[in-house]
Amino acid sequence: MVLGLRAVVAAFSFLTVLPFGRLVALDGKDVARGSVLFPLVGGAIGALTGGAAWILGDHLPPMLAAVLAVAIGAAVTGALHLDGLADCADGFGARTPEDRLRVMRDHTNGTYGGTALLLDLLIRVAALSALAGSKEALWISVAAGALSRAAGPVLAARLPYAADRPGAGEALNANPSFVRAIAAVFLALVILSLSLWAAGLNGSDGPAGFTPALIAAVVVVLLVGWTAKRRLGGVTGDVMGACSELVELAVLVALVATIS
Repeated sequence: MVLGLRAVVAAFSFLTVLPFGRLVALDGKDVARGSVLFPLVGGAIGALTGGAAWILGDHLPPMLAAVLAVAIGAAVTGALHLDGLADCADGFGARTPEDRLRVMRDHTNGTYGGTALLLDLLIRVAALSALAGSKEALWISVAAGALSRAAGPVLAARLPYAADRPGAGEALNANPSFVRAIAAVFLALVILSLSLWAAGLNGSDGPAGFTPALIAAVVVVLLVGWTAKRRLGGVTGDVMGACSELVELAVLVALVATIS
């Protein structure tokens, strides 16, 4: 199997629960190489979620269509990034970096984690319900999904691995590459531009919503990276997952605001 195909398999296997990993034995280096394609996987997940909101919105109330669409997305990803968000929300409040990492490894969600999950899902459902039944639901979800999945490679290339034991995030941090991070960002921006064009968001200076989406993503990545460096000394898989989740939410809100 050629290296390119291994990277595709690794990217889909890492970010979804789909059984792509059964096709070939993969290791951390395959995942690191596949991180270039994370935005492509994110766009595909966004297409599934947004497509469901578009189709179901023609037959169901917008809120119900949005809830079902979000449920489909969570099922395909195994709620991977939601888990990271909840763990970070619980762990970042502890006193020391060691305590924070210990809390983040605990699979039981606390008050902060539960609140973060609730707010995340409410915002996501509200954003998709505003677009349900329209093609914008599809393309904006593709854009947000693609841009959000570039966050992990960027954080991995910029910050050290903070956990004191192996974890999913170590696959990226053990093989950091600014080139791959830049390539992932470039791919995400291409998908963002094409998605906005397909959604009909065309402005005189380029795709309308491109700048707000990009600013939202950059601000979230900078804030999460700064907080992780200060509170943990680096990043973990949970941090990268939480960052991806927050970027996706921020981009969704920015693009819904653009349409509105």
